[in-house]
Amino acid sequence: MSYRIEFRPAALRDMRRIPKPFKARLMAAIAALAQTPRPPASVRLEGPEGFHRVRVGDYRIVYLIRDRLLLICVVRVAHRKDVYRRL
Repeated sequence: MSYRIEFRPAALRDMRRIPKPFKARLMAAIAALAQTPRPPASVRLEGPEGFHRVRVGDYRIVYLIRDRLLLICVVRVAHRKDVYRRL
C-alpha cells in the first residue's frame, strides 16, 4: 500500500531555498515515506496536529500522515535551526 505525497506551499518554498547537493537526499527521503510513512527514525512531534519529523543530515522533514486518505502532507523542509519556527 503506497501513500500519495503532497507538498504544502511553504514546503515548496523551503525546497527552492535548499542548496542543490542536499535536495536529492531530501527528495529520496520524502519518496521513501510513501512506502513507509512511519520509519524507525521518525519522531512524532508533540501537539494536537500530529506532525512527524524525519532527520536527513542537518535538515528536517516535517509532515502529517492521513491514514484514511493514504496521504502524506509535507509541511516543512528546512535546516534544523529554522524548521520549527513557523509550524
